[in-house]
Amino acid sequence: MSIEINAVKRDVKGTGASRRLRRAGTVPGVVYGAGKAAVNLEVNHKELFLQFRHESFHASILSLNLDGKKEDVLLRDFQMHPVRNTIQHIDFQRVSATEKIHVKVPFHFINGETAPGVKLGGGIVAHIMTEAEVSCFPKDLPEFLEVDLGALEIGNSVHLSQITLASGVEFVQLAHGNDAAVAAIAKTRGGISDEDEAAADAPASTAETPATPATEPAAE
Repeated sequence: MSIEINAVKRDVKGTGASRRLRRAGTVPGVVYGAGKAAVNLEVNHKELFLQFRHESFHASILSLNLDGKKEDVLLRDFQMHPVRNTIQHIDFQRVSATEKIHVKVPFHFINGETAPGVKLGGGIVAHIMTEAEVSCFPKDLPEFLEVDLGALEIGNSVHLSQITLASGVEFVQLAHGNDAAVAAIAKTRGGISDEDEAAADAPASTAETPATPATEPAAE
């Protein structure tokens, strides 16, 4: 599904001008890259926020319709108001079909509730990473990456190298030798450890501990 963002060129600049734009319900921004000059723009906040809420907006090739001319872009940066949860500024980067891009793509975890470590061992799923940076051509960019936890026992984890990627897509960390853990099945706090179980299963000793002889009073 293609996500289209409608924008117009922004002629006014400066903090005061941006503040006036925000009061009028628009978001100041910029688009740059692909060997072209940067262009200041503005986007309707209501329309932008409706798209911004969706996960795919942050990890997809977007179609930026700038004054009637469309080009493929990526969301590269944004600033939010610390209290009002409104978008204060947004940056887009143009993409070229012939150049690889680096994008953080979210993980979707499946079968965690049926993993042996959870269903039989009473463990819990620990999400160590929620996204990872991939390198690929724009046409190969996945919207999300699926991580199957269905075979994990307690103490086991899934690493980047164990996640299946489409042809042409690779993890940036893995390419640099960092096979990071993505998720694991952790023991719940207060759970019984292997050592505790072994101790509980061991037969109790019936031998009595010999009494310690009383110490005789020293002679006066």
